Amino acid sequence: MAEDKELRARKDRERDELYALDISGVEWHSAPGTEAHEERVEIAYLPEGAVAMRSSLDHDTVLRYTEAEWRAFVLGARDGEFDLEPAAERSGGDVE
Repeated sequence: MAEDKELRARKDRERDELYALDISGVEWHSAPGTEAHEERVEIAYLPEGAVAMRSSLDHDTVLRYTEAEWRAFVLGARDGEFDLEPAAERSGGDVE
């Protein structure tokens, strides 16, 4: 139980420190080949391996991830963890 409280306190501290960072001067990156008027995901690299993410059409809402959180996401994406099943597999029917 004490370990759970310590872990929670550490995670809260990491989150608070991450969101306290001034990111006004960071360089935002998006996938190549997207048009300026199209909505796209933009990321910025922060100190200590952290990453910020936002929509190109909503610069005010920024999500921030620790290095460990970002690494888990990237590895999961590479492994297909977030792939959507084709409609036929979800419904059990054939695709025409």
